[in-house]
Amino acid sequence: MTTCGEALVPLLASYGVDTAFGIPGAHTIELYRGVAGSALTHITPRHEQGAGFMADGYARVCGKPAVCFIVTGPGMTNIATAMGQAMQDSIPMLVISSVNNTHQLAMGEGRLHELPDQRALIAGVSRFSHTLLRAADLPKVLARAFGVFTSQRPGPVHIEIPLDVITQSAEGMDLEPWPLPGPPGANPASISQAADLLNKSQRPLIVVGGGAVNAAEEIRILAEKLSSPVVNTVNAKGVLPYSHPQAVGGSGSCAAIKSEIETADVVLAVGTEFAETEFDFFFTGDLKPRGKVIRMDIEPAQLARNVKPWIAICCDATLGVQALNKCVGDRKEDKGAQRTATMRKALNPHRDARYDAVFATIREALPEVTIAGDSAQPTYYALLNYECDAPRRYFHSASGYGTLGYAIPAATGAKVAAPDTPVIGLIGDGAAQFSIGELASAMDAGLNVIFLVWNNHGYTEIRRFMEEAGTAPIGVDISAPDFVGVAESFGCAGCRVTNLGQLKEALLAANKRSGPSLIEIMEKEIAGGAPKF
Repeated sequence: MTTCGEALVPLLASYGVDTAFGIPGAHTIELYRGVAGSALTHITPRHEQGAGFMADGYARVCGKPAVCFIVTGPGMTNIATAMGQAMQDSIPMLVISSVNNTHQLAMGEGRLHELPDQRALIAGVSRFSHTLLRAADLPKVLARAFGVFTSQRPGPVHIEIPLDVITQSAEGMDLEPWPLPGPPGANPASISQAADLLNKSQRPLIVVGGGAVNAAEEIRILAEKLSSPVVNTVNAKGVLPYSHPQAVGGSGSCAAIKSEIETADVVLAVGTEFAETEFDFFFTGDLKPRGKVIRMDIEPAQLARNVKPWIAICCDATLGVQALNKCVGDRKEDKGAQRTATMRKALNPHRDARYDAVFATIREALPEVTIAGDSAQPTYYALLNYECDAPRRYFHSASGYGTLGYAIPAATGAKVAAPDTPVIGLIGDGAAQFSIGELASAMDAGLNVIFLVWNNHGYTEIRRFMEEAGTAPIGVDISAPDFVGVAESFGCAGCRVTNLGQLKEALLAANKRSGPSLIEIMEKEIAGGAPKF
């Protein structure tokens, strides 16, 4: 007899899922029954939060959802933080968990791993959370999940399967995937109105967020047609390559860019929620655009948040910008590059030569590098100053939800998604202690991912905030292990660097290895202290 648990794996494969992150447990044994002998690559993290961050990093690099197999109860509460990060950044992730037998649900009888209502608990960090009550419904529920990934604002989806349903017969189950809906196109009338505004504009500006990451070519064409500068958020770094003369770089929080957004006569915002961490990083106040704002987003609710639009267009970014490109005329003047150059020059006060030299060394050693950053001092600097020439090459957890311990597992997932690309996990000494055990996961998987631990001896950013607020800095001066020794104890290569020459040599050596490497960077020696934002 083929069980529901066995049928799950070929069903996932039919939707293109090739990777799973999970920790087997007493309640998930039957979920794993179909994994043996399948083409599914399984990575075992050391903590369920790590599984979620791995799936997050995987999806950010390749754009496809990975699956997480998670045990009932503590496994789900452990992964909830990672789901919150993915939810806020619109990252697709399929979390499949077990749950107690159907007749035991909500009984409160002290069963193993029991929660009063696991589905409801996870609903707040997922696009939807569903309890499968019949094996026969599995194909329909999976189709609903993948429909979210293909046609809506993506994010985590949770499906829990009771222990007695996992073992139900799946004989006769249709294992062919359901046809999935494509992304929504734009309303022609709204596109016509938007194109008319853009064609008549004297000082247009394009702002792109993570929702535009698949629309790079369409954005380039439109920017050149309009001769418009392009401002990007962190999740949209590289959508318009920084080598392009109309790519502003920087951050919407920088005064020069914020001023440009507020003074442009027409702002086209594609796939951005205008979030605080992207447009008010310095807490100087909300954006107040004085021109007409055209907002384009796949989620209707986003069009009624933060910045009021003159025209609201609910659609997929690629389809929407393609439609605009058919209606927008070419401009003869080349004011976009001039305005971009002015803004770039105005961003110089936010730069720090010491930190620029560190990132330049990384790029020199590994020109095609992908960086997964944590909430750490260098990633705050990168938010403002690190630029890319392709999308999906830089992301971090410092924006939005702002979790710690992200970079080590996220970089591991990114390396699974892009095994031929150099991948770095950039993390502080404090955050590294949240997820240091995931070095073992990368080691077991034989991934030559590179972990850069930025050691500034504690929670430096929080110390600064406390001092500026006139609060005694308590709880920020924490001890740390010998990171190199810990890495070596897991079987990873490890070294400590105190200058840029050593850093370059260490990166080149790490990139040639077959397994993971940890490089500890001593901030005081290599950068002389925190950057001056």
